[in-house]
Amino acid sequence: MKNILLILAALVLASCSASDRALSAITQNDGKIGIGTPAPDDLLTVKGTIHAQEVKIDLKGALVPDYVFDVYFGPDPSVDYRRLTLKELAQYLDDHHHLPGVPSANEIDANGLYMSAFSLKLLEKIEELTLYVLEQQQQIDALEKQCENGQ
Repeated sequence: MKNILLILAALVLASCSASDRALSAITQNDGKIGIGTPAPDDLLTVKGTIHAQEVKIDLKGALVPDYVFDVYFGPDPSVDYRRLTLKELAQYLDDHHHLPGVPSANEIDANGLYMSAFSLKLLEKIEELTLYVLEQQQQIDALEKQCENGQ
């Protein structure tokens, strides 16, 4: 019985010291909270991995890239957007080695990554790719029709 009490006491002490260590990893500085860092540089700074079941990012006022389709299906003079031709895109990739409007690996290393802006930029690229694929399918269909007609 004495051994069981000693083991329980050791477990309680071990868990307390672990929680104390966890609490000491949380810092507050000028209204900013840091987890795993003594010098938070934003409202919440976490040095390490964040595990979450879901993350919601509010994008109120953000420009969702519907303009890609709006310009394609009916030129909208109020939208300042032009999709590159595939030739222009190939030249850009050859020159810069990353997609236009998407930060390079060096830029991400230097400046970090803002998830909301990056997600919207990726959505823009997906919409552009969708249009490129649809246009290529139209070209394939036209070529198949020419072949069927013996031209």
